[in-house]
Amino acid sequence: MDYSYLDKIANTKALAYIGFILIVSKLFKISKLFLNLFIIGNYNKNLAIYNNNTNYKYYALVTGCTDGIGLEYANQLAKKKYNVVLLSRSEDKLQLLSKDLKEKYPEGDFPYYVLNCKNIDSQEQEKLSNFIKNFPLSVLINNVGLSHAMPVPFLETPQEEWRSIIDINCTGTLAITQAVLPTLKKTVTSEPKLRGLILTMGSFGGLLPTPLLATYSGSKSFLQNWSNAMNRELLKYKIDTNLVLSYLVTSKMSKIRNSSFMIPSPKSFVSSVFSNLNNRGGAIAKYATCTPYWSHAIYHFVIEEFFGCYNSMVNLINFKFHLSIRQRALKKKAKQT
Repeated sequence: MDYSYLDKIANTKALAYIGFILIVSKLFKISKLFLNLFIIGNYNKNLAIYNNNTNYKYYALVTGCTDGIGLEYANQLAKKKYNVVLLSRSEDKLQLLSKDLKEKYPEGDFPYYVLNCKNIDSQEQEKLSNFIKNFPLSVLINNVGLSHAMPVPFLETPQEEWRSIIDINCTGTLAITQAVLPTLKKTVTSEPKLRGLILTMGSFGGLLPTPLLATYSGSKSFLQNWSNAMNRELLKYKIDTNLVLSYLVTSKMSKIRNSSFMIPSPKSFVSSVFSNLNNRGGAIAKYATCTPYWSHAIYHFVIEEFFGCYNSMVNLINFKFHLSIRQRALKKKAKQT
């Protein structure tokens, strides 16, 4: 008896089962994505667990708070009944922001701390640590960051530029977190129902290896792993540590002025962050990570699930995209000179 025909049927069935499992798996993940974005996110009110649903009792610290996303974090936290410690390098801007917030929310307290995140040595770290001890801190927003002036090959990147990016994005973020974490931990562990929160701003530049932004891309990738590792360490102290991923947002850093469905305003983006706390959004496959804005989330999901973040074609498209930005920037610079 010829069994080859039966073997072919068995192989076909096996392939069909595998295909069915893969399709069901993808459909499950797609369902989870839309559930995260449009149902769970819309009903998520859990920012209250980080101030015990009180009015202006606890403090949040926001770094890089005088412009763009950081400014919006400060405003929305104040609106949600948090006192806000404002940290940036410009004292004039900090004074104006503190005054503005106090006028809008007279019940709140909005102290500020002047710090250049590029140059944080052990003495500066100790000063910040001593300053923050005065406040019952329950939230830290690591927002401060620096990118390249324009897309540039690493070989042509000035040393001052790539050093500044590493100093601010990596060293500065770690130094600030380590300085304030003892106070955050003390505040949270002293209150049975209170939880702590550390949000660190990531980027699609760290999610995807990004040619012509190599140093910035590497710095944000570092924050991804650091933040994820920290979350596991700090859970026993009731502190949630999450990396927030964004694509482009209208800001000074992105040099984009007009918002669109793919490029939200800082206000829309920060609202999506607070609506998706402890909800992965589009970061289905990433632990302690959230891609909160709906169009960014779908974009993230499609790349990671159907192509892969380290896919050669994705890398090439990313390269061409940033090359076109560089060419336009060089033309504009040439006209100005």
